[in-house]
This record gives sequence, C-alpha cells and structure tokens, in this order.
Amino acid sequence: MTERKYSVSNIGLKIDGFLGATLEAGGFKVEYDIQDVQSGEDDFETPDVMVKFTGPDVDLLLSNRAELLLALEHVTMEMLRMPSEDHSRISFDANDYRLLRIEELRLSAQTAAEKVIRTGQPFRFNPMNSRERRVIHLALRNETEIRSESLGSGPQRQVIVYPAGMASLPEPPRDPFPPRRGGGGGDRAGGGDRDRRGGGRGNARPARRH
Repeated sequence: MTERKYSVSNIGLKIDGFLGATLEAGGFKVEYDIQDVQSGEDDFETPDVMVKFTGPDVDLLLSNRAELLLALEHVTMEMLRMPSEDHSRISFDANDYRLLRIEELRLSAQTAAEKVIRTGQPFRFNPMNSRERRVIHLALRNETEIRSESLGSGPQRQVIVYPAGMASLPEPPRDPFPPRRGGGGGDRAGGGDRDRRGGGRGNARPARRH
C-alpha cells in the first residue's frame, strides 16, 4: 500500500493550529474534527482528509451556498501551500453539505442531459468552482448521446453540455481587468476539473472548541 500524500499525521497539526487561531479571532462558536478518509465506491469526491464542523455557528458557515465554509477551506489549502491539482484532497464539511450538494449537482446534470437530447441544443450551467464542475463531468461520463466541456476562465468558468456531434462553442475573450477572486470559489478552490468528460473514517482527532 502506497503512503498517502495527505493525512492527519502529516498535516493535521498545521490545520488544527491555523483553524484554531482563525476561528478564535473571528469569534465563531464551532467545533471541528480532522479525519482521515478512506476511498469508497463513490468517486465524485475522493478527499484524503476531511474537516467536519459542528456547533452553534455552523449555519453561518453554510449560508450563501457555504461561502464561508469554502473560504476557510481555500485559505487553509493556501496556508498548506498545496498545488491546485491537489485541492480536491482536502474537504471541509458541515451537516453533510457536501453530500447534499453532490446529489443536487448529479440530478441537475441528468436533467440537463435529458434536455439536450430532447432539444438538440447545448445547455449552459451557471459558473461554478472546479470541484463542482468535476461532479457534473463525472455524472455525465457514461452518456453516449451528449458530452460535457468547461468554458471560460476564473470564476466565470462553466460547464456546457452538448449533443455528442456538435462542435464546441468558442472561448469567450478574456477580461483584461478581471475582478479579484474571493476565497470561496474559482478554479483553485476545488481542483481536479479535467474540462472534458464524454467515506469511511479513520484516525479522527478530538473535537476542538471555540
């Protein structure tokens, strides 16, 4: 068995120290567990390490499509100096938000596929981060009558579902003055978006109170 690149044993203390100071400074009343995750049959998300939050202020982390939760995830990965292609190896979650969001994206992908097959016209999803785009691509990977690609750049990057034989739309021109990217989204927040597609627990750390 090959040694995992990321685990509680090699990054847990760094995550704990960073989150402890950040959450205390923000006055958030939450606890968190840092856990190793064993790969399962579901490959929509395959993190090595999961940070699960509980406590009175969890709703604050999950408001506006988990904007603050994803921002904490992003800045933690920046603190760890993780390359963008590894960003899917760590996942922050609370109240099973990730599982519910994956199911929502999977159902949206199937609905889009049915519409494209029925109308013969491409379907555009709203812009989303790379981790969520990856879920769309994986959900459609076995479809033979349609295909999915990502189009655009930065926070405006989106998935388009095409009929299998239709040519791709041209890339939009790049904005010479793009808006500054926030901490909770964009391509670097999730990692693993291949741009084209045709959990158990272990070694849980004690909860940290703030």
